[in-house]
Amino acid sequence: MSSAGTNATPLDVLVIGGGQAGLATAYYLRRAGLKYQVLDAAAGPGGAWSHGWESLRLFSPSSWSSLPGWPMPTKPGVDYPTRDDVVEYLTAYERRYQFPIERPVTALAVNALEGGMEVVTDRGLHRAKMIVSATGTWSHPFIPEYPGRSDFVGLQMHSAHYESPKRFAGKRVIVVGGGNSGAQIMAEISLVADATWVTVAEPLFLPDDVDGRVLFQRATDRWKAQREGRAVDAPIGGLGDIVAIPSVRAARARGALNSRRPFEAFSAQGVRWSDGEYEQIDAVIWCTGFRPALDHLLSLGVVEADGRVAVENNRSIRQPRLWLMGYGDWTGAASATIVGVTRTAREMVGQIQQALQPV
Repeated sequence: MSSAGTNATPLDVLVIGGGQAGLATAYYLRRAGLKYQVLDAAAGPGGAWSHGWESLRLFSPSSWSSLPGWPMPTKPGVDYPTRDDVVEYLTAYERRYQFPIERPVTALAVNALEGGMEVVTDRGLHRAKMIVSATGTWSHPFIPEYPGRSDFVGLQMHSAHYESPKRFAGKRVIVVGGGNSGAQIMAEISLVADATWVTVAEPLFLPDDVDGRVLFQRATDRWKAQREGRAVDAPIGGLGDIVAIPSVRAARARGALNSRRPFEAFSAQGVRWSDGEYEQIDAVIWCTGFRPALDHLLSLGVVEADGRVAVENNRSIRQPRLWLMGYGDWTGAASATIVGVTRTAREMVGQIQQALQPV
């Protein structure tokens, strides 16, 4: 292994994670001339996108869904790129820049050494002066606790493992979650199943002419305002609100996206609603989000009670040789999106360069 602990010339930076956040970081590390390597647990390129459901689409056109240095190619007749379009792009992006990526390698633990850091993996030890953790959230799906959930004998599936509506045809299905994944999955499940959409509150649909471009601009305006210490009168609507892509608009038009407030408890065969009604169901699809995948950092003692790492400008407060990238707004505004990851990666690598300078 080129970055094993026995190396005479250690790496400047070791990036853990080869998805969009890891690739954007690698681009700027390469441009900065730093000695680096990327470790990725997946067998191939694509990051979390390779696990998306078959019909998954981005919220923005390809021109607004690109990593630094090379725009995502536009395909004729495709307004919003598909899951496969994104995986194809990320694969070509890796090939274009010839990033030093080793896979599949799973990071098990990160330890602090004198003057550097050590990463314990399932394929040996790796050392570097600095570590960038960019493992994302896909491997940590979140399912809320409900009374009796473990007693339910039907199928429970998180959106992380959902592929298509085929296996749900003719079944009684509850889709839980009021975000974009819930809306997109409900839109197609409702075509083949007796489906109920459960959301905590009435889902908020953005105007039909609002997509990821507008949302990113709003996030940028808020980010700039925060940095300048001023308030911004931004329109209602953020990255968590539902973008009306064509499939969602069609489902809404046929009345399939009317939601119901959460049920109270499970039984073996179904759920009990707040009005006392009992309903038999066959399956639940949990579109309830993710948590940061940070188990490899537990050995450092930097993971807080909320499951995050306390950071300042992406740098761990407890361990200054550790940087975090792409887990959500707490690691950079919109940094968990393709369109938003560039700005944060560029600034973070500039800060890493400064931190590596001799005192």
